[in-house]
Amino acid sequence: MANQVQKPVDADYSNERVPAGARKGFWPMFFIMLGFTFFSASMWTGVDLANGLNLRGFVAVILLGGAILAAYTGALGYIGAKTGLSFDLLARRAFGAKGSRLPSAMIALTQIGWFGVGAAMFAIPAAQVLAPESRVLPYLLVLAVGVCMTTSAYFGIKGLEIVSYVSVPLIAILGTYAMVTATAQGGGLTAIFAKSTGGLTLYSGVGLVIGSFVSGGTATPDFTRFARGNKAAIWTTVIAFFIGNTLMFCFGGVAGAFVGSNDIFWVMIELNLGVFAFLVLGANIWTTNDNALYTGALGLANITGKRKKPLVILAGVIGTVAAMWLYDNFCNWLTLLNATLPAVGVILIADFFANRRAYEGDEPAGRPANWAAIVGVVAGAVVGNLTGGNLVPGFTFGIAAINNMVVAAACYLAGRLLRRK
Repeated sequence: MANQVQKPVDADYSNERVPAGARKGFWPMFFIMLGFTFFSASMWTGVDLANGLNLRGFVAVILLGGAILAAYTGALGYIGAKTGLSFDLLARRAFGAKGSRLPSAMIALTQIGWFGVGAAMFAIPAAQVLAPESRVLPYLLVLAVGVCMTTSAYFGIKGLEIVSYVSVPLIAILGTYAMVTATAQGGGLTAIFAKSTGGLTLYSGVGLVIGSFVSGGTATPDFTRFARGNKAAIWTTVIAFFIGNTLMFCFGGVAGAFVGSNDIFWVMIELNLGVFAFLVLGANIWTTNDNALYTGALGLANITGKRKKPLVILAGVIGTVAAMWLYDNFCNWLTLLNATLPAVGVILIADFFANRRAYEGDEPAGRPANWAAIVGVVAGAVVGNLTGGNLVPGFTFGIAAINNMVVAAACYLAGRLLRRK
């Protein structure tokens, strides 16, 4: 057998179950998940919440929205650790081999888009400080940021782990300092939140909290499949999405409300944290962008059947080239996806608990597409975007992400009952 060709080892197990020997303990998973949720966009959301709510309302929406987000991602985190399967491999069982291309494409497009937005989110303010008159520098910085982040994401879960070990403590320390400084100089939290315009309702505030990370949260199994135990997966996910994400809202909300700005970079500048502003923004974006690129490449691997690592480079090139356009135009697209993607996660959860045996061993031979799951995603998307005001401007009802989940689960369960009969 001397001439037998060995297949290259895929350390990220793009198309297979993560074996026990490759699993990680609590602390590596803890830093990876916190690195994922420590993101500047959540700080910006915190500023919007603080500007539209009083102190009591601010606390209420981040606790309620955080609890819903933590429950959603915690369930997906448990499934990822229990099965050792990525989001895309779970989707193959719930949606069928060909049907899984729909959720894979949705996640991949969203995460690659977030990568581009994040790259521009750093490059544009950095260029404004370094050379405000230059039109070329933002593009050069986008290129440099894209190359650096793509390089670390190329090394897979190990690269994410290393970047998170450095970035998470830095963000936590500087974010806390900014929040405490703003509170002290602003005369206390009550005085800071007294400036609020009161333009947000409880429902819209909770919707912002859930929408801030429901797209990335849907891909939680991509990371928790490496957890050594179910408890480690659940706890690290819940801490990251409830406590970690809440901290980001507080960092941005308190400091942003104090200085009256909705851009966390300029908030840091106003608090005389000039050099630290670059560190916080860079570290903050780097951790989440690497995770986003990692998830996007896994989605492309499922769609194309190719190995993940080359697709990381492809995803990085797409996100970098489109970064400036995405920064200007991607927010509306993200709003649509935030009212759409929860349906995918809730169907994965429902299918796992209804068909546990299908998730054991090799992928079972089945129909190319599970139409109950596909109809659930489409129906959930329509209802979520309708009640979120995306289809009929001004018309809103309840929380779009919750409406999306309820309709998707109902369609999936109804289709399952019909199939049995």
